[in-house]
Amino acid sequence: MNILITGGCGFIGSNLATFHLAKGDRVFVVDDLSTGSLTNIRACENHPDFRFEKANITNWDGLDDAIIWSDRIYHLAAVIGIFRVLAEPVNVIETNIEGSRRIFRSIARFGTQKRLIFASSSCVYGDAVESFEDGELLIRQQHNPLLTYAISKLADEVMALAYYHESQLPVTIIRLFNVIGPRQTGQYGMVVPRFVKQACNNEPLTIFGDGTQTRSFCDVRDTIAAIDLLANQTNTIGEIFNVGADAEISINDLADLVRVLADSQSPSTYIPYKEAYGGEFNDTMQRKPNLQKLIQFTNFKHQWTLKKTIAELINFARN
Repeated sequence: MNILITGGCGFIGSNLATFHLAKGDRVFVVDDLSTGSLTNIRACENHPDFRFEKANITNWDGLDDAIIWSDRIYHLAAVIGIFRVLAEPVNVIETNIEGSRRIFRSIARFGTQKRLIFASSSCVYGDAVESFEDGELLIRQQHNPLLTYAISKLADEVMALAYYHESQLPVTIIRLFNVIGPRQTGQYGMVVPRFVKQACNNEPLTIFGDGTQTRSFCDVRDTIAAIDLLANQTNTIGEIFNVGADAEISINDLADLVRVLADSQSPSTYIPYKEAYGGEFNDTMQRKPNLQKLIQFTNFKHQWTLKKTIAELINFARN
């Protein structure tokens, strides 16, 4: 199978590339390296079935040819990471929406018999209490500097479904919840790799806000296994699925877990949101996926616990 991954030098994309090469597929990665890294694909670059091209998806001349070649397309390319989203709000809107529009239009023209997986985000739920795929979305405008990212992803979802209804775009939309694992960096605001690095260096664990906010973390290998199950089924076309793990943990408890597993003496340091992000900020206090639909369609079962993943990341960091 021919696999195209946009944003394939990123954390999730590079793990997808490794996954498909191991299955015997041919993999073509495109990335502008704005947040992705060549280090992430180092294990792939000498593989005879791997190809990489540096390009921005919004103006990439080779897009149509790549779509024609592909059997399955993962569209992950986007402006990501809270620090970058805060610093580049216009770029978030332009890149995330225009890049997706070009992908959807090209597949509608050349690849309606192919398979598209579009990576959306749990951010589209905003402050909604429940995370049912057909349920309420509650995105507040006041003091929400992440609004550009949430709206860009929601606009992409709406556009993807419009192409599905009008042009039979073979798309499945996945709303990703707090993916963690090998190759993730804390450079753009991701909390787990930041805590792991700080704990291994016996530096203070920096907690933004009061640490009572909860998240549900999912290992990237479980995430990819779930995505592959969805992509292998035709009855998931035109549907939206939450993909993640539903075990909640507060950021305070996450810091304690990392500290214990790393046998670290690192204290916790609390940083107000205004200081951390440079302005007013209202955090989402809970982010937990409802996985009923994913399990109903795929019978998916997780293989990685949070403790197991963090222990492995600590081992990687030290070796």
